[in-house]
Amino acid sequence: MASRFVYVTYIRSTPEKVWEALIKPEFTRQYWFGAHAASDWQTGSSWTLFGKDGKITDSGEVLEIDPPRRLVLKWRNEFVPEMKAEGYTRCAFDLTERNGVVELKITHEMERDNAKTIASVTGGWPIVLSGLKTLLETGTPLDMTDRAKARREEREEAARSG
Repeated sequence: MASRFVYVTYIRSTPEKVWEALIKPEFTRQYWFGAHAASDWQTGSSWTLFGKDGKITDSGEVLEIDPPRRLVLKWRNEFVPEMKAEGYTRCAFDLTERNGVVELKITHEMERDNAKTIASVTGGWPIVLSGLKTLLETGTPLDMTDRAKARREEREEAARSG
C-alpha cells in the first residue's frame, strides 16, 4: 500500500499561464511564500526548490514533462531529517482545460504506508495552490505568510513526533 494525496483546483486562466506560474521563479515567489524552483525543465534534469532565504527545501528530478499539460517530479524534502530519510516521493501536476477554466490536479504519492512527507503536503498544497489561483485570477498574491508558517511548523512537529 502507498501514501497518496490528491488535490484538484479550478483556475480561471489558460493552461499556458498556469504552466508558467508553476515553473517560472517570478511567479512562484509571489504565491509560494518567496520560494522558487530552479531547473532547465527537461526530462531527466534535476530540480531544486529554494526557500525565501535561499536554502534548499526540496529537490529531485524531472521525470516527465509535457508543456502545458503534465509535469511529474521525483521529490524529496531536504530540511526535515525524518522526511528526508523517507526518500523520494512522486508529484504529478496535470492540467486540463475545460471551457475557459483550467483543472489543476496534484497527485503527490510515495510507495510507503503512513509517509510523513505525504502527511505534511496535505496542509501545504492547499495553501500553495490557493495562492496560485488567487494570483492568476486577480493579479494579486494571497497574503497567507503567517498562516503558512504556522501550518508548516505544525506539520514539521507532527512529522518529528511520529
